[in-house]
Amino acid sequence: MWTATRGGGRGSPSHCPGPVRTPVNLEGNPMAKLSILIIDDDRNFALSIGDYLGRKGYLVETANSGKDGLKLAREKWFHIALLDENLPDARGHDLCPELLKCNADLKIVFITAYPSFNHALQAIRAGAYDYLSKPFELGELDLSLQNAARTLELEQEADVGRYAAAQGHPGGIQSWTSPAMARLVTEAEMTAESGSPVLITGETGTGKNVLARHIHERSGRHDGPFVVINCSAIPETLAEAELFGHEKGAFTGAVRTKKGVFELASGGTLVLDEIGDMPLLLQTRLLTVLDSGIIRRVGGEAPIPVDVRLVATTNADLEQAVSARRFRADLYYRLSVIRFTVPPLRQRPEDIPLLVGHFLKGFSRADVAVSPVEMEALARYGWPGNVRELRNIIERSLLLHRSGPFTPSTLISGAGVGGPEPRVGDAPAGEANLDLESVEKRHIAAVLEKFGGNKSRAAKALGISLSSMKRKTKGQ
Repeated sequence: MWTATRGGGRGSPSHCPGPVRTPVNLEGNPMAKLSILIIDDDRNFALSIGDYLGRKGYLVETANSGKDGLKLAREKWFHIALLDENLPDARGHDLCPELLKCNADLKIVFITAYPSFNHALQAIRAGAYDYLSKPFELGELDLSLQNAARTLELEQEADVGRYAAAQGHPGGIQSWTSPAMARLVTEAEMTAESGSPVLITGETGTGKNVLARHIHERSGRHDGPFVVINCSAIPETLAEAELFGHEKGAFTGAVRTKKGVFELASGGTLVLDEIGDMPLLLQTRLLTVLDSGIIRRVGGEAPIPVDVRLVATTNADLEQAVSARRFRADLYYRLSVIRFTVPPLRQRPEDIPLLVGHFLKGFSRADVAVSPVEMEALARYGWPGNVRELRNIIERSLLLHRSGPFTPSTLISGAGVGGPEPRVGDAPAGEANLDLESVEKRHIAAVLEKFGGNKSRAAKALGISLSSMKRKTKGQ
């Protein structure tokens, strides 16, 4: 499993380091490799507790004054702090808010030799996570630390969950029967355990992100986060902040500290979708991160170690982009250590019946029957939007279906407007020998015409992204 910190909350100044996620094995020692700061003026106590925790595999730093403890908190990242209430230069409940300014997710456990209800109340109000009275049993300390670790883990799961809900997540690998897909999935599973970057190419809608998730689920990181970001869907001016995060006040509108996707995905897998659309300047920063494993937030100076398995996907010809100097050659070679190409749906029509069944089940309509004639009609179509277009057709057809035969093919390429378009294979005389690119262009032009030139609606009907639609219709 993995732990991390929760986004939002108190802002942190730029001189304080950002979150560092450390993989945690909750089946063994749930706190192994997590960092703990002990702030206590009793040197013998601090050293003995530090030695005990160090022998158990924790990363421990000690300080004997409030000033020294705050200095360490500003220079390094800690998951948990053991904070004495009575320090020679500060009161623990006064120091607590200052520590939280450096790390809003720090779990502070107060320790005091003079317990009282008022002290406990002050500590909780100041932001304490737990409260221990000296002398305490080591088992009490262990339990408090384990609870803190579990809280950090749950917060990270919620953080990633919120991001995933906002972005939309691909489901798991779908059904296939074609030899091409069987071979592809087998090879992907063989390389899943590797930590090397993966490059997945293929047309829009073929299921590149689905394959990325399958690789993640078959890897040793399957219990970690799976985060997807579409490089073509974010403005160039905000791309760096989305990837690496930003500090409060780093730019206009940065009203709080925000973690980027590299931090969110630490301990798991990060998918950079449509990486071919990434600006050149950002490509340089990405290459640096891949080589060093360290990021810096926008507006921040502290180096933040991250641990991600990077998967990049694209429907663009990166070799051509490298030749045209739109994509860095060194980044291309760094990303393509492992490379897969997902075949388009028209090259594997034998997968269509299984995919239709998969989508019907996903829409809780497994009771709907599709006749062999209808399946044949679906298989004859060229599917320029690939699996995504097939899914959209099935979904829209279910919404419109009331009774009688289920006929999704009547919605092909017209999105239910004005009846069906001619299918590939039924081309008029003189058009049967058109090359694939010409067929695709004519198909897109027909859909655009039906939607009055509205590229957004046409892209949705075809099951492709707006950026892909703009790229395919450039110059029209």
